[in-house]
Amino acid sequence: MRALDAIGHALAVAGSMTWQITWSLILGFTLSAVVQAVVRRETVARLLGDDRPRTLAVAAGLGAASSSCSYAAVALARTLFRRGASFTAAMAFEIASTNLVIELGIIMALLLSWQFTLAEFAGGPVMIVLVAVAFRLFVRKRLIGAARQQADRGLAGSMEGHAAMDMGIAARGSFWRRLASREGYTSVSHIFVMEWAAVIRDVVLGLLIAGAVGAWVPESFWQHLFLTSHPLGAKLWGPLIGPVISVLSFVCSIGNVPLAAVLWNGGISFGGVIAFIFADLIILPILVIYRKYYGTRMMLTILGIFYATMVLAAYAVEFAFGGLGLIPAERAAKVAEAGITWNYTTILNIVFLLLAAALLIRFFRSGGRPMLTMMGGAPGEASAP
Repeated sequence: MRALDAIGHALAVAGSMTWQITWSLILGFTLSAVVQAVVRRETVARLLGDDRPRTLAVAAGLGAASSSCSYAAVALARTLFRRGASFTAAMAFEIASTNLVIELGIIMALLLSWQFTLAEFAGGPVMIVLVAVAFRLFVRKRLIGAARQQADRGLAGSMEGHAAMDMGIAARGSFWRRLASREGYTSVSHIFVMEWAAVIRDVVLGLLIAGAVGAWVPESFWQHLFLTSHPLGAKLWGPLIGPVISVLSFVCSIGNVPLAAVLWNGGISFGGVIAFIFADLIILPILVIYRKYYGTRMMLTILGIFYATMVLAAYAVEFAFGGLGLIPAERAAKVAEAGITWNYTTILNIVFLLLAAALLIRFFRSGGRPMLTMMGGAPGEASAP
């Protein structure tokens, strides 16, 4: 009975977090689908041909408006690299498309607090700048050339079919005219459903892991791990250990936010939470994909540079926000609530679930079903619907 009670408690925690973030996920993916529907992939690749500051800013902006699935973002970054984008710009796009997306910010505000959302959107550009500097200083053209040769081999990683699909609106005209057209509705529905299909595994896994950790791991364990009795030591240790926990959790994309909430309640530092969120791009399965895409040397280079820059960016956030008094005084992340009540969350969930249902119906009525079977195909296997 104790085992059943423990499992029930973990599922209840996971279910509570799911109910809190449902509407925000739907809203975020809808807005992302709208932007992706009107921005063509060819346009993106053409704009990212070098590593100048302006180009990196464009890469970050386009990435922030793109996918939040880490696997799809990594695959899309290689696609852009093969189409002529510079390697540094492709990496900036990849970082932004998983760490600066709308849905991530909304969920962090709901489960953690608005300060974490602000820190994520402040620390992300810092990390991109540091990555660009590191690549310019330490990565030789010969290594990038070898990575391009490996990338052109087209070895499949994960979500290749999804990354290869260009579901944008083909018709020309103003933004609103294209969006309001029948083709626009279809395009948005296709992107919306495919984005959900790409991240649903990570979201569910993240919620279940967060529920289990929140229900089963005692606070004393986290307090010892995160050095909560040593304030300065905790601030220095948090950004170092946060990415390590992320790598070992195997959870990426927005699925790691629920676990971040559990870690925050457990005592990890403010910067440690940010570093943990950033580390979705160096979890073990993605490192294996980097090796396939770019070779072993470049994979190790990406791992080293990404880890160092996310730690430095987290330190910058930790001490800047601490100096400004923006770090929450209480550790009150919304890991579990008493139950479903009639409040604004319930109303928003109902409204946005109806929106999701409308887009889902349009997806299947417009012939979207075969796209789901092509999500994991080889590069270039999928084409525009």
